Amino acid sequence: RKLTENGVIAAARTGDMRAFSELVRRYEQTVYRYSFKLCRDREKAEETFQDTFINVYRKLGTFDGRSRFSTWLYAIVTNNCLMRHRKRKIREIEESLEALESPATSPDGKFVHDIARWDETPADIVMDKELRAEIEKAIGKLPPDYRIVFTLRDMEGKSTEETARIAGISKEAAKSRLRRARAFLRGQLTPYMAHPVRRKADK
Repeated sequence: RKLTENGVIAAARTGDMRAFSELVRRYEQTVYRYSFKLCRDREKAEETFQDTFINVYRKLGTFDGRSRFSTWLYAIVTNNCLMRHRKRKIREIEESLEALESPATSPDGKFVHDIARWDETPADIVMDKELRAEIEKAIGKLPPDYRIVFTLRDMEGKSTEETARIAGISKEAAKSRLRRARAFLRGQLTPYMAHPVRRKADK
């Protein structure tokens, strides 16, 4: 007999590893997809994915059921991604200071940017690869706090209330950040969208 989500959670909280594995199986795609959208990098998304389920294993006893389990899970992913971003910024500053003393270059001088898939989200839009790449670049320029709200609302289809709970902010703050994120993206994409005829002629 297949256990309900609450049944799986209750069993996992007692230390039942089969139940915990089932919990991972049910949510692994959701966690990885959201991690990728926030981190914008496959390696960082995989690290966030691993950190998240380690956190879930350690903190499952603190889940009180007052919110949905998915909301609690999204909040863990969000916190992990923000922590990685902050650590990366600190590391970049340290590396910049070191570079002033001893300039260094990348071994191959190449940087690979993975473009996240959009076809598995509520924001499902048919668009050419060129436009998709432009949108990905624009989203990547959003500050993390704004990217989180935009991703949850416009890409994951979460409500304002749930977005606010996941991000740990008020509903008004969530609405404000979403408005600013959308305005920023419109500003980034306006030059591209203003000349669709020219773009077609260039192809």
